Amino acid sequence: MTKLARTEIAPQGGVALWRQIADQIRLDIVGGKLEVDDKLDGELPLAERFGVNRHTVRRAIAVLIEDGVLRAEQGRGTFVASARRLSYPLGRRTRFREGLKGQVQTLTSEGLGHRQENATQRIATALGLGRGARLVRIDGLNSADGFPISRATTWLPYRRFPDFAERIAELGSTTATFKSYGIVDYVRMTTRISARHADAEELKLLKLAPGAVLLVSEAVDADEAGVPISYGLSRFPADRLELVV
Repeated sequence: MTKLARTEIAPQGGVALWRQIADQIRLDIVGGKLEVDDKLDGELPLAERFGVNRHTVRRAIAVLIEDGVLRAEQGRGTFVASARRLSYPLGRRTRFREGLKGQVQTLTSEGLGHRQENATQRIATALGLGRGARLVRIDGLNSADGFPISRATTWLPYRRFPDFAERIAELGSTTATFKSYGIVDYVRMTTRISARHADAEELKLLKLAPGAVLLVSEAVDADEAGVPISYGLSRFPADRLELVV
């Protein structure tokens, strides 16, 4: 059993104490303080560590067991069930399949729908368009070996890519679809990374338990002439995947 230092927590930002405890245990695993098959401290030591009651600790552990992060063995205790994370590199040419090549057996992408909508100021600025410009929005879910690892939304200028959703459904690849428009290569202009709790829709789609933390990547890609062609928002479960810059 790995003895961890005291980490007393307090109510903050409307995040329940049990969620904060679950997050801290996830971080202990992600950061290497706890490894697969390590035994978790008992409820009483954890309650003392976090400065809460045992019921709060028990709820945090139950959520992590439901999410497959921990496993309970009757008469023995609670153990780390999974600490393996995929590494997804972010660079000038970020490609989903190439980035995870060699780490998983199967990669699949599921379309969650598409529609036209007007650009917000943030997206319009990123794409060099006027506010309210017409966009194509495409939503999708990416999975690796059967586990959802990315909830993705992409916005593209409608004037340049009016039927992008139909083409990518047929071609099955972002790179191939851009090539169908004469864009042989495209590069990453900017990437902004943040972290937050998953909302209700993300919990359901990514098969996560309440309190799960997401890594959020906001990215802008450009064509060979440096003209922005897409704005992407990807949400990754922090305990399943790490972003490498």
